[in-house]
Amino acid sequence: MANWYSESSPLERRTFWASFGGWALDALDVQMFGLAIPALIAAFGISKADAGLLGSITLFFGAFGGWIGGALGDRFGRVKALQITVATFALATFACAFAMSYTQLLVLKAIQGLGFGAEWACGAVLMAEIIRPEHRGKALGSVQSAWAVGWGAAVLLSALVFTYAPADIAWRMLFAVGLLPALLIIFIRRGLKEPQRAVSRDVEPPFLATLAGIFHPDVLRATMIGGLFGIGAHGGYAALTTFLPTYLREVRQLSVLGSSGYLAVIIIAFFCGCVTSGIISDRIGRRANVALFATACIVTVLIYIFAPLTNSQMLLLGFPLGFFSAGIPASMAALFSELYPAGVRGTGVGFCYNFGRIVSAAFPFLVGYLSDHIGLGPAIGIDAAFAYSLVLIAVLMLPETRGKVFEQTAAGRA
Repeated sequence: MANWYSESSPLERRTFWASFGGWALDALDVQMFGLAIPALIAAFGISKADAGLLGSITLFFGAFGGWIGGALGDRFGRVKALQITVATFALATFACAFAMSYTQLLVLKAIQGLGFGAEWACGAVLMAEIIRPEHRGKALGSVQSAWAVGWGAAVLLSALVFTYAPADIAWRMLFAVGLLPALLIIFIRRGLKEPQRAVSRDVEPPFLATLAGIFHPDVLRATMIGGLFGIGAHGGYAALTTFLPTYLREVRQLSVLGSSGYLAVIIIAFFCGCVTSGIISDRIGRRANVALFATACIVTVLIYIFAPLTNSQMLLLGFPLGFFSAGIPASMAALFSELYPAGVRGTGVGFCYNFGRIVSAAFPFLVGYLSDHIGLGPAIGIDAAFAYSLVLIAVLMLPETRGKVFEQTAAGRA
């Protein structure tokens, strides 16, 4: 990471930190939900399936947010769209702290999903277009590692808040912190510039045409396979992480601080996996890199959940679990951005990355439902392994795009 960063221009560095910061704060807001599930179940008297639905509704609306956010970036500019999306998910998370019923929380989580789905699409494409091609994989892998930073911050805040505050108040305090990302908008406004794009303003298509541009015959295959890739990537991650804190506490009988230690290992590994995946992706190509990490994910998840491990062995295995699960999302921004021409790049990246959220929205609910019949651990393991298998199938059908130089025209747009 240090080598490519030292070679970057001031604009490339500012863009990197804006994208990194947005994704880290996005992760902080989203991951707080998984950590607050036990408290939410008690506060609103809901089942695990109901709690899973809260996670599913966020993923579902995140899919539409990513598609719309990417199109907004194509139509009105990446930087302006990034500001709007950061404000949306920050305000929605903050409002969750004041929810008085399960229904209210469900609505607010839907709005939060719109914001965080759109934020990733805007930030990822902005970084992809600013950074030089030979460093694109490393830069975007490092941006993806910001999820681990936000995830880690959420775990630390959760451990602190739930240790010193009553559970019925602690979860509200966590969501109130969600207003913090709004401060990033100031940095975005002052430090970033739009990528140069030779697009004539008098030929801009209608916004709906921009949304539909990814279904043009020239890019339809990429859209369909990219959507399948997104289903597997998000489905595996959602199945694994939404109920993992609950699994560690209720099945493995770990305390809040104890489960935080296990999560810390996975989170550190996730950070390392993102950075490593970016480096490998630039060296051996996008397809080989994803295939490597997807295969390793399937094997590791099954061992972690089904093998008769002691708590110490689970702690050790948590590192490869987090490491390999990071390699897939870390490769998605570079791969998807290289599949599309300039005029529909944001729309395509936003759709492929987030379309998976529509289908993967069922995975947390399915885990919660299956846990009542086969147990929480087996439900997590089966769902996650199936999802990562879809990633492996999809990437084998995609072309190799490493090192692609982006054109500065709107050829191939809607």
